[in-house]
Amino acid sequence: MDLHLVTYFVAVVDHGGITKAAQSLYISQPSLSQAIRTLERRLGVTLFDRTGRRLELTEAGRKFEVAARRILADVDRAKAKVGAVRELRSGRVDVVTYAAFSIDPLVEMVRAFRQRFPRLAVRVVATDGPGGVLATLRRGEAEVGLMDTAAEHATFAVIPLGAQELVLAAPAEMSGGLPDPIPRATVRSLPLVVDRGDPSTVAALGDLIEEDGRNIVLDCAHPAATWDLVERGVGATVAPRSVVDQQMPRTRTVEIEPPLSRSFGLVLRSGRPSPAAMAFIAIAKSHVGKTTDLNEFADW
Repeated sequence: MDLHLVTYFVAVVDHGGITKAAQSLYISQPSLSQAIRTLERRLGVTLFDRTGRRLELTEAGRKFEVAARRILADVDRAKAKVGAVRELRSGRVDVVTYAAFSIDPLVEMVRAFRQRFPRLAVRVVATDGPGGVLATLRRGEAEVGLMDTAAEHATFAVIPLGAQELVLAAPAEMSGGLPDPIPRATVRSLPLVVDRGDPSTVAALGDLIEEDGRNIVLDCAHPAATWDLVERGVGATVAPRSVVDQQMPRTRTVEIEPPLSRSFGLVLRSGRPSPAAMAFIAIAKSHVGKTTDLNEFADW
């Protein structure tokens, strides 16, 4: 059923006839009369008693009036909700990432986003590595992915944002004799706590890991547990400098020579992002010193 036919029907009821309703709708009287007859034909009932000078609703017409007003009210509410999302007065963005970026840079991005758009919500979806990010995006379970841009990203659109500086975090009892900066060959001789389940992390660490992985004394996928284990002396770990400074204050931070970094960025499916996702992208880019305008997505 065409929505405009429902609108025309309610207008005729409210104005008590075709003439005044047609004037309020800015259409001709014959056109409105034909529209009402079309509606009756599609419903298979007579909506108005046309025997008197004023149109009166039939029993079927009175029942349809209730449904018609409910339909129009639902449409108005839907339009209001869509408008609120478009104007960033409500909505949510779903972001998928994994342990390597769940603290740095995601936490600061979300904080800045919520500060700028307090009526928008964020849902963070956890997964395992870049493959998990892409699979989550394909399934439509998230709209924005945050991952290592050096990893394979297939046909997804990528927005590079920057790079993490990776440093060695060593427990106090291990750090005394370590040079600063520490050569990569020396790191290979240290016991390490690393998440081997994340291929991108293993690839980023590269020559810090022995060929047979002998220097990895603990394979741990949980960042918080890794931080605690390192501070308790189980081994050293390699992590972004900001994470080491904030989460492992009792460890010694040692620069790696040559310097080690890991690139990161946002990954998106093809198509125009939602208004909330566009806002998150803008905040993420400004967070790393890149300027952006939401209008740049106009052709997506």
